[in-house]
Amino acid sequence: MIERLARGPASVRGLTEPFALSQQMISKHIAYLVRARIVTKRKCGRESVCTLRPEAIKTVSDWAFSYRRFWEESLDKFGEVVKQMKKEEVRDDK
Repeated sequence: MIERLARGPASVRGLTEPFALSQQMISKHIAYLVRARIVTKRKCGRESVCTLRPEAIKTVSDWAFSYRRFWEESLDKFGEVVKQMKKEEVRDDK
């Protein structure tokens, strides 16, 4: 859905078509995206049109990147500890 909206605004009906989900489920998903301020939704006649807010995607991406960096650094440190423990274990077995 986000990928589709990255190409431009789309109606709720248009967003429902590629998915094997009911329009009610798609509307619920869209409501979460609207509440998260990732998507805006406006009435255009009888249809609701959704638009992606790229700046919100960047904010999410930046936030996720900081956690990715944290976990990569933590796992690297953990890997070093495990290597050191294995070296000590080998020494103790001799």
